[in-house]
Amino acid sequence: MKCVKVPLRQLNDARIELMEKGLMNMDYRIKAGDEFGYIPVNDNVKGYEIVCMHLEEMPKVPHSFSELLEGELTGEEIENLRTSFDTIGDIVILEIPDDLVDKRQMIGDAALKFTKRKAVYMKKSAIKGTTRIRDLEFLAGEDDSVTIHKEHGARLKLDVREVYFSPRLATERKRVMESVKDGERILDMFCGIGPFPIVIARNRDVEITAVDINESAIAYLDENIKLNKLKGNIESYCGDVREVSKSFNLKFDRIIMNLPGLAYTFLDVAFDLIEDGGTINYYEFSDSYEQGIKRLESAADAVGKKVEIVNCRKVKSTSPGEWHVAIDGKAYNK
Repeated sequence: MKCVKVPLRQLNDARIELMEKGLMNMDYRIKAGDEFGYIPVNDNVKGYEIVCMHLEEMPKVPHSFSELLEGELTGEEIENLRTSFDTIGDIVILEIPDDLVDKRQMIGDAALKFTKRKAVYMKKSAIKGTTRIRDLEFLAGEDDSVTIHKEHGARLKLDVREVYFSPRLATERKRVMESVKDGERILDMFCGIGPFPIVIARNRDVEITAVDINESAIAYLDENIKLNKLKGNIESYCGDVREVSKSFNLKFDRIIMNLPGLAYTFLDVAFDLIEDGGTINYYEFSDSYEQGIKRLESAADAVGKKVEIVNCRKVKSTSPGEWHVAIDGKAYNK
């Protein structure tokens, strides 16, 4: 391999100069001896001593997931492949179009190589049932679906086969946390493994009541409470929040309703439990905010209350023309 030979004390300066001029051969590693260093170059370079040396090749790192599949899939197939996938801890979950499912093993292997994570799974179904889980097919790596996901300094342990968790809501969870004040009493009606409660309680001195119907989710929430150093307190309940809440003898300053497919069916419970002037963080799937605003207003009016809409935002796209939307409303007694 053709190399530039320089004294060790000049090695870094020479490397920078050659890289800036586009003369360094990036496919090979620089070699350092006792007195001299050897930098691979593409051609003769003026002003330097040129020698031939055996150098170690650099591992070829793909610049994109699609690049790994070039030559294996057609250009059209690569274009149609969803290269955006969820990374949860050291697990990757892919969504593969129907027309590429027969090539899922190749795609899974590419995802494992590109991400260097522990395991790759493919979505086999939509989220379903009251426990909000989906079917997954193992594709590559180690078939271990338990992981610890890190978010805003919090550690969240979960089994991707037994519970629902979306890393794409990290920004939304941080936004809600930043709006919380110390001393709030908070109800998370559909808490899952506890990402909202954990992120909030790590940063705020609050009292959180967390409810979910999925026994596995509550078990992992209890583990996550122990895994994290919390400023606030979290009390977990397993069951349907409509039934569980009948034993509550307090009102809440904030209620989080992140069950976008069904949250509207629990608005009567939320308005019954919200403190005067309290905030409801409400979520639903919709193509606009109007539907959610009307639902909040109707539910408030049904129990003799009123709601002031203070914020609306699109959290993420779920399908063409449809969004996971968030609407924040303050509830007041009339």
